[in-house]
Amino acid sequence: MDIQKYKVTDGAKFDLSAFDPGDTGEFGSAKEAKKLTAENTEQISKYQARLYAEGKYALLIIFQAMDAAGKDSAVKNVMSGVNPQGVDVRSFKQPSAEELAHDYLWRAVKALPERGKIGIFNRSYYEDVLVVKVHKLYEKQNMPDYCKTDEIIENRYRQIRDFEKYLWENGIVTVKFFLNLSKETQRRRLLERIDKKDKNWKFSEADLEERKFWDDYQEAYQSAIAATATGHSPWHVVPADKKWYTHAVISEALLSAMKKIDPKCPEISPRQEEILAECKRKLKG
Repeated sequence: MDIQKYKVTDGAKFDLSAFDPGDTGEFGSAKEAKKLTAENTEQISKYQARLYAEGKYALLIIFQAMDAAGKDSAVKNVMSGVNPQGVDVRSFKQPSAEELAHDYLWRAVKALPERGKIGIFNRSYYEDVLVVKVHKLYEKQNMPDYCKTDEIIENRYRQIRDFEKYLWENGIVTVKFFLNLSKETQRRRLLERIDKKDKNWKFSEADLEERKFWDDYQEAYQSAIAATATGHSPWHVVPADKKWYTHAVISEALLSAMKKIDPKCPEISPRQEEILAECKRKLKG
């Protein structure tokens, strides 16, 4: 699979409208894509075991998307084969009073994965240049007035770039996914949440309210991705109208990131080899 066409490492020429939410690449059927996802998931599991054993790098995976784009489904399917002991998933919802009493990166920093682990952010600090931008929520936040100027979002883009460079320079590899959903597909999925009783719990009237700001959110994502896509912290703009293809693209991108990290199981010293041989002798006794 050619995932390079979905990968954004330099936002200078980024144009979100050029990415087709309904793209299915070269796959003629869901069966083929699901087969690839399963194969990739198996390999990701092996790399994760080595990542955990080596304890040198950490991998941070960020999912951002409009409502009903399939973030939960992506986490469930693509990470199904990994050892839960080595993965931490954090969903970032409306900030609490405690979180609002700190800077916007505080709650993300607390949730960063430790070395050897994979951290998954279901939404992230990017909410502070997305929903906060669309609704100008910063105007009501308890910050000094000089922080709440018209430049606040541009300042946050810079801060995020610097933060992600800091992560990279400290051994935390960041891979970011924007699940690119069409407005029509979102409509169908929201209706499905209403029609199917086992999905009623996922529906909120707030989803319809946010849908009214569709164009504003598209602009916010366009600006955020363009401003924060770098070589060390790339964005992947993933077609999200067909979940089976979404999962295939994500699995391919994650496997690629794991291969670049290329973690190794620690080698033991000659003395440790002697100890193991002696232990083996005793066990065979």
